[in-house]
Amino acid sequence: MVGKKGGSKGMGAAEDAEEELARTPLQAIILADSFTTKFRPITLERPKVLLPLVNAPMIDYTLAWLESAGVEEVFVFCCAHSKQVMDYLDKSNWFGQPNFSVTTIESHNAISAGDALRLIYEQHVIRGDFILVSGDTVSNMSLSQALKEHKERRRKDSNAVMTMVIKQSKASPVTRQSRLGTEELFMVIDPETKQLLYYEDRGDNLKGYLSLDKALLTYNTSISLQNDKQDCYIDICSPEVLSLFTDNFDYQHLRRDFVKGLLVDDIMGYKIYSHEIHSSYAARIDNYRSYHTISKDIIQRWTYPLVPDVQFFGNSATKLERQGMYRAPEIKQSSSSKIGPFTVIGSGTSIGNNTEISNSVVGEGCSIGSNVTIENCYIWHNVTIEDGCKLKHSIVCDGVTMKSGAALEPGVVLSFKVVIGRNFLVPAYSKVSLHQQPIKQDSDEELEYADNSSGITESPSVSGTSDLLNEEERTELPDSQEYEVGDGGVGFIWLVSEAGQEEEWRHSVAPIPVDKLVEIMQISNDETDLPNEDGAFLPPSGELGPDSITNDSNEDAEDIRDDSVIFEREVEATFQRAVEEDVTDDHVILEVNSLRLSYNMASADCAGALFYSVMKLALDAPHDSPNELYKNVVSTVRKWKKLLKYYLSSIDEEIEVILKFEEMCLESAREYSPLFVQILHHLYDQDIIQEEAILDWASEKEGAEESDKIFVKQSEKFIQWLKEASEEEDED
Repeated sequence: MVGKKGGSKGMGAAEDAEEELARTPLQAIILADSFTTKFRPITLERPKVLLPLVNAPMIDYTLAWLESAGVEEVFVFCCAHSKQVMDYLDKSNWFGQPNFSVTTIESHNAISAGDALRLIYEQHVIRGDFILVSGDTVSNMSLSQALKEHKERRRKDSNAVMTMVIKQSKASPVTRQSRLGTEELFMVIDPETKQLLYYEDRGDNLKGYLSLDKALLTYNTSISLQNDKQDCYIDICSPEVLSLFTDNFDYQHLRRDFVKGLLVDDIMGYKIYSHEIHSSYAARIDNYRSYHTISKDIIQRWTYPLVPDVQFFGNSATKLERQGMYRAPEIKQSSSSKIGPFTVIGSGTSIGNNTEISNSVVGEGCSIGSNVTIENCYIWHNVTIEDGCKLKHSIVCDGVTMKSGAALEPGVVLSFKVVIGRNFLVPAYSKVSLHQQPIKQDSDEELEYADNSSGITESPSVSGTSDLLNEEERTELPDSQEYEVGDGGVGFIWLVSEAGQEEEWRHSVAPIPVDKLVEIMQISNDETDLPNEDGAFLPPSGELGPDSITNDSNEDAEDIRDDSVIFEREVEATFQRAVEEDVTDDHVILEVNSLRLSYNMASADCAGALFYSVMKLALDAPHDSPNELYKNVVSTVRKWKKLLKYYLSSIDEEIEVILKFEEMCLESAREYSPLFVQILHHLYDQDIIQEEAILDWASEKEGAEESDKIFVKQSEKFIQWLKEASEEEDED
């Protein structure tokens, strides 16, 4: 069934086929169904695309990006809970926008992305190249360059049917897994044409060798084996993609079936290409962990202009305050409560005495009592949290009530209208729902349907949907069912099988346990620098070709510089997450060491990048004078002293830190310039920088230009004092 809203765009009479194609509006298909069960039990009651992401439904981000990128016609394919999606869009502001039409296509029978695309093909609504995304995509990339490349290839070769958007992500498997919970991805790409030649996501199977067909080397003069890219799941497709799904009914999954199928098909000769983005943002919410990470990225404005204070949220009155804190209007907050950095508070929410909220998102109409602690949580709308509750690294859905003294351990998910009893402790990684846990385990390709309207789900059904159950239906649960969530509680705790425990910590909003990080790190280390058949080592890029033995070109030098910049950004992002999530030093060291291996960096590079991150944290903290800024530095260095000293095992590394501080004072953090000597002296007093490093740094500057001696001259008295103290020691 097709339901269209918004202005239709009539096509004028075309003089020829090429002119008609040029006039075809840019179209997009949004799959508003994940076709997986990763967000259960939440998605038994509400479709994933309508789940709030920093207090706005996920699909709003996708639609806002497509509109800004120049898409004119969008077809939203709805299946599971289709009525909810269609009702939401019908009442939203997306219908009736100028030069932007939204059409819904409904189905009750599709159980995969392949089924969805076959049904869309039968509607004959796609008239040219189109953008294919899911309704959980967040991006701010421009489509113009990728579209241009795609159309140019199409003009030269009609078999170039798809362009996949990928993103540089040189972080190691450890860092990527701790951020997004994604599977390890291997791709082989022609470095000249950017044609995709091989694609494999390996899940947890990190061990073992990658087996490539010899034909890849036989028929390609040069190939690049890449393990440092992130699949953005944004595809630019020709109309042939839809017909290919129609001709091949075994194509169900977009990557495992369609992409891999075309790559091994030697008869038809269809080709897939890649388009890599660097500075833009693009990511898909695939599991709870990526939900957590992308939420943080939105709050920290990596997704600008899709940030909490933009218009499409419907709450443009939300104000950005210092340290990434956002407040909507009409909030009732006790003067004794504390709202920490990187926190969003929705309108109509009340917060009681001595309550502390940090690094969290709180929705609209919530009632939070006194002496409550909320850290790294996602509290949706109309939630009631009574006095004395403690929540950490959890998701709390609409209408939940937590009675006084209740607590959530990390990784908990409370589904809609659950009630947690007084003083009840919900165990880590638990999922609590008014639905009973399905008896049968489903494949990850099943729809996220509720089975019936009784409020109890024994097994999912693909024959019908169940919208969010109303209050009357919820109270008709059989008396024989026992609730498991404490005195006065209402809800069932879903059990995690032994086999599923690893998936829980990989995909949870809670940090990955340190012992698991150590395990992954060990696997990663074992596979570093594997030799090829001739006993030689592959270059870091993984690129093989006639010219791969040379690495002294200017281009290579630029790559090294680029790697250094990206490495510093990755370290900064890792440190920032450690601050937000209260991660231990050992945890940070594991991740930084993993990045160091991935980028082939030295310990001095780690020291410089971490020092920059620590000093930036102090700079971002509130201060109104140089004296207050210095106090910020003192407290921040004290807290992270152990982490800094870990990478300062030699004088060279300490000198690197001084040079990094000079660079900050001259470029990115000029507020530190008048405090250079004072802070250097403090680092010396704290045994972070030794006397020898400071004297060697000053000695190396003797032959430098005057412009490079600014901070040495500022430090003359301090340096002279160190020299005299050193001479006295020698005399003694």
